[in-house]
Amino acid sequence: MTGHDRSPEGLERLTEFMGLAPQEFQAAASSDRTIGREGGAIGQLHRELTAVGVAVRSPCPYCLEVHVTRPEKARASKAQLAEAVLVAAGLGAGAAVIHGTMAARISDEA
Repeated sequence: MTGHDRSPEGLERLTEFMGLAPQEFQAAASSDRTIGREGGAIGQLHRELTAVGVAVRSPCPYCLEVHVTRPEKARASKAQLAEAVLVAAGLGAGAAVIHGTMAARISDEA
């Protein structure tokens, strides 16, 4: 397995996927477009900051790069970006603790 170098080739493969599974590709693309839509109950800045929080918890460096740059266009401050990242980190830590309690229960039941 090779490391990720954020090369454009990774994103260029999306065209291949679009040809191989067009309906599934469009469904996935439609989901991504909901992040950038305007006119919802929450504004663009909050949508992008939410996406940043999710992106830092996901294993996709492309998503992280895209959603970290989009809030700047929506006028997110560095403090807002930092808070979105740290809220996501806090949620991740909380989830780890809860999973730890589940591990303890499973151990008790074994």
